[in-house]
Amino acid sequence: MTLLQPLTLRPFRPPTDAPVLRSWIPDPTALMTWAGPNFTWPLDDAQLAAYATEPGRRAWTAVSPAATTDGPRQDARADTAGGGTTDDPLHGPTLDPSLSPSPSPSLGTRLGTPLGHVSLADGRLGRVLIAPGARGRGLGERLVSLAVSVGFDELALPEIHLGVWTHNTAALRVYEKLGFRTTATLEAVEVVDGVPWSVHRMRLAASDRRQ
Repeated sequence: MTLLQPLTLRPFRPPTDAPVLRSWIPDPTALMTWAGPNFTWPLDDAQLAAYATEPGRRAWTAVSPAATTDGPRQDARADTAGGGTTDDPLHGPTLDPSLSPSPSPSLGTRLGTPLGHVSLADGRLGRVLIAPGARGRGLGERLVSLAVSVGFDELALPEIHLGVWTHNTAALRVYEKLGFRTTATLEAVEVVDGVPWSVHRMRLAASDRRQ
């Protein structure tokens, strides 16, 4: 039996976390898939610091005290579940694990190894991303589940919304497994490299939550 790696959320800390997060997003297409048109390329620490302090937003880094960023990558897309507002649907691409930074000893000891990122803003789940070298372990579902738990149990939200690219079938499976259902589809909201990208709006009510 495979033991699940411990995973917890702590507040996103731009001075230490922004450079790590940026290293997981290597090009403009990856940025669009993560956050839609809400950032500009090249992504920099100032943009991430401003994002983290937006009114009503809670952003987290997912950490594990016993993590590594090298490991199995089977069905890695399932660990890049994307979600966000209807103007920032996302889908984390499968990236080269060599792009994942090695945390400094002090960071790893004090804060745990960074493995992912997620945020909530006014009831909208978004900016979901798993470290490239940590994909293929089911962490995407666990990351989203933790954020959903905060939304319902700590923030007492009546429902949580998100947007996800329609071509991100792995993310859709994660969200549907957790109880999210599609409420609308917006066609061709962005054009990336000449290809129109569409987005599903999804919703999960507290009463429909799957524990």
